[in-house]
Amino acid sequence: MIIAIDGTAAAGKSTLARRIAQHYGLPHLDTGALYRAVARDVMGGGYALTDVKAAAAAARNLDPGTLSDPNLRIKGNGEAASVVAAIPEVRAELLALQRKFAGQPGGAVVEGRDIGTVVCPDAHAKIFVTASLESRARRRYAELTAYGVVTTGETVQREIEERDRRDRERPISPLRPADGALLLDTTELDIEKAFAAALELIDKIASRR
Repeated sequence: MIIAIDGTAAAGKSTLARRIAQHYGLPHLDTGALYRAVARDVMGGGYALTDVKAAAAAARNLDPGTLSDPNLRIKGNGEAASVVAAIPEVRAELLALQRKFAGQPGGAVVEGRDIGTVVCPDAHAKIFVTASLESRARRRYAELTAYGVVTTGETVQREIEERDRRDRERPISPLRPADGALLLDTTELDIEKAFAAALELIDKIASRR
């Protein structure tokens, strides 16, 4: 069973995807970590994030073993990831890796922004996770301060809004719900309620097949 979890930044899709993977005993891939890692490697090599050749090379040579690097979650890396994610050559380099992961025996839970639309259009279940801008900003602000990052709620909200714009307006694999995806709005839900709602949606989809 392949479960595709897409959605906006800070809507809770990563936590949900991990919980869903544990529930069904499936491997989990956070594709956002792939793009964060590419951005990290591009900047680490002294190149600009918009350097197409350097970004494509970083994606081609990406070491999946580095995806657990906690620094990938720090402030700024999400925004940097959305810059390299808009480069078609980067997406092309990472597509085969993502599909290989999803296609392993038994399936997988794969999360990102174009899983249901591009990476796994034939996924058994597709869920699009979203929430209001204000609630997402509050969650991201709390996450960042827990990491010791000094920022403001206004700054975080502005950055999320800008990232939403980049993700939705990029010419390749823009952020949008996939055909057949069910919407999960987590604005008023804590993680337990969101998890229960996600399982209900997956069961609903499974009953249709």
